[in-house]
Amino acid sequence: MLENKTMTSEDLIKLEDKHGAHNYHPLPVVLAKGDGVHVWDAEGRKYYDFLSAYSAVNQGHCHPAIVGAMTKQAETLTLTSRAFYNDVLGPYEKFITEYFGFDKVLPMNTGAEAVETAIKLCRKWAYEKKGIDENKAQIIVCDNNFHGRTTTIVSFSNDPVANKNFGPYTPGFIRIPYNDLGELERALQGENIAGFLVEPIQGEAGVMVPDEGYIKGAKELCQKNGVLFIADEVQTGIGRTGALLRVCGDCSCGGHCEKQETYTEPDILILGKALSGGAYPVSAVLANDSVMEVIQPGQHGSTFGGNPVAGAVGVAALNVIRDEKLTQNARKLGEIFRDRMNQMIEKSNLVNLVRGRGLLNAIVINDSEDSSTAWDICVSLKDNGLLAKPTHGNIIRFAPPLVMTEEQLHDCCDIIERTIAEFEK
Repeated sequence: MLENKTMTSEDLIKLEDKHGAHNYHPLPVVLAKGDGVHVWDAEGRKYYDFLSAYSAVNQGHCHPAIVGAMTKQAETLTLTSRAFYNDVLGPYEKFITEYFGFDKVLPMNTGAEAVETAIKLCRKWAYEKKGIDENKAQIIVCDNNFHGRTTTIVSFSNDPVANKNFGPYTPGFIRIPYNDLGELERALQGENIAGFLVEPIQGEAGVMVPDEGYIKGAKELCQKNGVLFIADEVQTGIGRTGALLRVCGDCSCGGHCEKQETYTEPDILILGKALSGGAYPVSAVLANDSVMEVIQPGQHGSTFGGNPVAGAVGVAALNVIRDEKLTQNARKLGEIFRDRMNQMIEKSNLVNLVRGRGLLNAIVINDSEDSSTAWDICVSLKDNGLLAKPTHGNIIRFAPPLVMTEEQLHDCCDIIERTIAEFEK
C-alpha cells in the first residue's frame, strides 16, 4: 500500500526525483486533489488550474458524470481486448461518429497513438487507393509541430529537445513553414504526396494561431491535389477554442459545426485528451468509409483500444461538453480573457502580446527564450494561487477548464495582473 498521506510536498518531490526518470521539469507543486477549476496540494493549499493537464481536463477535474460513468463501468467489465465484442464499444462508436459527422472511428488510447494511427491509415490509403508505389508515400508536416513523442513523430519535429539523440529517424515526411499556403501548394506538387498533417492551432509552439482562411485553404489545396487533409485536434478539439473543433472556425454555432459553412471537414480527424475529460486514456481517429476501409483485421490494433471503460467515459465526456454548453462558455470567456490581457499589456513593459482562441491562450514575455523570466513568473503565479507553465522559454500558456465561471475568470485575471506587476518593479 502506498503511504503518502503523511509526506510533505518536499518529501514527495524528492521521492519522484530519486525513483522516477527525469523526463519532465514540473512546477514545484504536488497536487493531491482536484474539483472543477481548482486543485489542492499535499498541504491543502488551493489553486486555480490554468493548464487543465494540457487541455485534457476541459470538463473540469473529477466531473461527477464522467467519474460516475467510469466507476459504474469499472465495476461491471473493464477489458475484453478486441478478441471479443463487448456491449459498450458499438454504442460508443455510433455515438462518436454521429457526434462528429464521420462514418467510422478507430479507437485508441493516447494522443500520440492516434497520430501514429492516422499516419498508418494515410499511408495505406495512399498505396491502395491513390496508387502510390509502396514505401514511397510522403506526408507534409509543419515547422514547430508537436504531435507526440514516439520515434516516428519526433522524426519530423524540428525541436532539438524532442528529437536529439533519438535517431535514426523515420523517413517519409516533408516539413514546411506553418501558416503558409504558398509553401503548402508548392510542396503538394512533389511526387508521392499522401497527406498533410497539421494542428489547427500550434499549442506547444506557443499557441500559434494561423491566419483566417488558412485551414480552409489548406483543405481546398489538399482536395485539389488528391491528398488527405489530416487535422490533429488532440489539444484544440472538444470545445477548447470556442468551437467543437478548431477546424469549425469562428462561427457562433451551438457547438456542432458540421452543418456550418465555416466547417472544414478533415479527411482524417485525430482526437484525444478531453475525449475522456482527463479521467482515462481515450483517443480516436475518425474518417469516412472511403479512407477507413483500407484497414482490415489484424492490420492495426491495441489491447486497450476500444475497451468498455473508455467507451463509457467517452460518451459521458462528450455529453458534458454538449449539455453544459462548454464550447459556448469557452468562446465567451476567451474574449473576456484576451480583453483583460490586452488592457494589462497597454500598461506593461514585460508582456508583449496575448494570442489565442477560446480558452487556449498565451502571453509572450518581453525576454529571450533562454531566460528564466517566464518560469519565475509561473512560480510566482503558483505562490499567488494560479498554476500555469511556460512553453518555448518566454511564452506562458493559459488553458483553464471550460467549466470556469466569468467571476472566477476575472479573479484569475486579477492574479495574473498582480503577479506581472510584481515583476515590473
